[in-house]
Amino acid sequence: MVYKKFAVAVLAAAVGACAQLETAPDTGIASDATEIDASISQASEEISRNILQSAEPALPPSDIWERLRRGFTLQRELKRDKVQDYVNYFSSNQGYMSRVTERSRRYIFHVAEQLEQANVPLEFALLPVVESAYDPFAYSHAQASGMWQFIPATGRSFGLHQNWWYDGRRDVVESTRAASEYFNYLAAKFDGDWLLVLAAYNAGEGTVRRAIERNKRRGKGTSFWDLKLPRETRSYVPQLLALAEVVAHPEKYQVPLHNVDNSPYYAVVNVGSQIDLAQASELAGIEVKELHLLNPGYNRWATDPNGNHRLLIPADKREQFMEKLATLPADQRVTWQRYKVARGDSLSVIARRYETTIAAIQQTNKLRGSNIRAGQTLLIPSASGPNAEYAYAIDQRVNRRQSSGSGRKTSYTVRPGDTLWGIARTMNVKVRELASWNSMAPGDTLRPGRKLVAYNSGGSSSEQQSRTTRKLSYRVRNGDSLYRIARKFRIDISDIVRWNKINKKTYLQPGQRLTLFVDSAASG
Repeated sequence: MVYKKFAVAVLAAAVGACAQLETAPDTGIASDATEIDASISQASEEISRNILQSAEPALPPSDIWERLRRGFTLQRELKRDKVQDYVNYFSSNQGYMSRVTERSRRYIFHVAEQLEQANVPLEFALLPVVESAYDPFAYSHAQASGMWQFIPATGRSFGLHQNWWYDGRRDVVESTRAASEYFNYLAAKFDGDWLLVLAAYNAGEGTVRRAIERNKRRGKGTSFWDLKLPRETRSYVPQLLALAEVVAHPEKYQVPLHNVDNSPYYAVVNVGSQIDLAQASELAGIEVKELHLLNPGYNRWATDPNGNHRLLIPADKREQFMEKLATLPADQRVTWQRYKVARGDSLSVIARRYETTIAAIQQTNKLRGSNIRAGQTLLIPSASGPNAEYAYAIDQRVNRRQSSGSGRKTSYTVRPGDTLWGIARTMNVKVRELASWNSMAPGDTLRPGRKLVAYNSGGSSSEQQSRTTRKLSYRVRNGDSLYRIARKFRIDISDIVRWNKINKKTYLQPGQRLTLFVDSAASG
């Protein structure tokens, strides 16, 4: 660009000189030409000096937004109605833009770093705004989780481990790595067309591929704008382009962007062993909430005992944390409780009571199997602080969600064979509502013993039930059992026993009549 400006300037000087020659009188042409040559030479020297000054390395951007602007490469297609609609939306929602950019301050520098290293356009650093409003704890009804909203299967495909203790889809570093790899994978599939990459990230590679093949057969174009894609995807890409436009010109659109320095917010520390997050926050001199926001991948009160032991610590607290950690032996980084096994106890019951896993108890106590005996003493890893201190642990988030509804609150304990759909029918609520109140997705696996809550507005439970249930006389068929009938009609075995005054252990006889009260929509 500098050399182009130099060529234009020299050309302009030459044109000016020629103009002077054409208008000069015949006498003294030689002397005039000499003066003009000197002027051109002087102008050239001045331009050369400017070039040398301009050729010096540009100063690094002082804030993250300027850094992103320098890395923007996508055409923003402002003449398209959908893009313009979203530009208007973002520019008229200044409060939202202020909140979401403030929320991004812990992460966006590091996201930009990883995307740059992966040669991904920096517009993609704004994608978590579209996906999750930069909330690493975001969870959708499609089972998508984290800033980048990975579903479980795709997350595992890109190395994001998920277990009771840890969910890599919420891990800031790991999920951004996986997203970068996924973007480049899609870019290779779609010949570097980044708009198709965005579309495939949202709708799936197969959906976009089929839309392209369909257009090819019909002799139509195959750019994003030509394809017939799901409605959400047709809005998804314009939304990111509009967001980039607003970030590129915040003054023009009067959009406040939270001030975020172009410098690291956190440092990565390998702790080397499991550690209680409350204890780690104390070592770092920060609130547990701040540690959870930097390490949202950890589901519980501590790091994964069998996984990696990496913690993100605010950059200015790293040295203090490392010094204090060095003086704390590994066996003192988690609190242990002694538990005397009672009659009827099992490892699963004990693990659930102390919010840990069977594997953690087995590993700690060097147990090869699940057999334990009454009177035996076990060491149980447990949280050092009260539950409220681990506000972002998954159990506490679920509890807050379960308390957020309005109306009459009812609860249900999951039994073997239950489905969320069946429980929703029993509780007379919608599946999506039930999932939302319990921080779940409709397709999540139900664990027997888990307590679910629901909220009903207006009317007594008997009034609500009378509107959705009906009495049915059912004839027992060959192969039927109480369990099978209960599953078929999405009712409880205990209810069948109570309605028919039979023993739960009684064998059913073909032809036997049972009285059932079933949901009218579930009875077929």
